Amino acid sequence: MPLLSTLVGAAIGIVATGIADRSRWKREDAKDALRLRLDVYTQYATAVKVLGETLRALAEREHPSDDERALALREAFRASGIAIASERMWLIAPQPVVKASNRVFHCLRGICDGYVDGTAVSSPEDRARWEARGKAAAEMRKLMREDLGVGPLAERHSPLLND
Repeated sequence: MPLLSTLVGAAIGIVATGIADRSRWKREDAKDALRLRLDVYTQYATAVKVLGETLRALAEREHPSDDERALALREAFRASGIAIASERMWLIAPQPVVKASNRVFHCLRGICDGYVDGTAVSSPEDRARWEARGKAAAEMRKLMREDLGVGPLAERHSPLLND
């Protein structure tokens, strides 16, 4: 009987330790996944912000020719890191965040293409593209915050163009 009690006690201890280790591993894995998504989201949101500012600055700048302007804008888009950030998003983020980030990407592509085609900064067409980007980015940030377990924001990141 004492031997049986010892064996049962040892078995219970081993099982309990295994369950505790597994639970701790799951918590750490969830924390690591959350940190990774935060890193990916931060990289993407930063690339979006910097690329937008770069495109606007290049569009406002004087260029020797329309071809030079187009080349500078396209190169800025390529060099911005948004493509890499987007690929990381496609690999890591849940589907709603991927779709929202892809809408932002295509809005920025539309802004770049508009400037390449000669759209003037602050023209009605330009303002409409920026407003669409702003709305898409706000939705993307909302979904990112939900995924990260952070509460919603009470204000918009960038004010509406008409405000």
